[in-house]
Amino acid sequence: MKLVFTLVWSFLLVSTLNYVVSSVNAVPFDFKLGAILSVGFAVMIYIISSIIPNDPVTHENH
Repeated sequence: MKLVFTLVWSFLLVSTLNYVVSSVNAVPFDFKLGAILSVGFAVMIYIISSIIPNDPVTHENH
């Protein structure tokens, strides 16, 4: 389920960002570019989340 929601949210956020930036720069909106970038962004999120450990850090008092 996390996989699906990550893909959906990355698609929505990257497509929105793509639309806003293309409007500001006065260039035509490219839907395909936003879809491709959102998949790449979701893959990058999965890679980063697999690298970062989930275990809490224990501090030893000296």
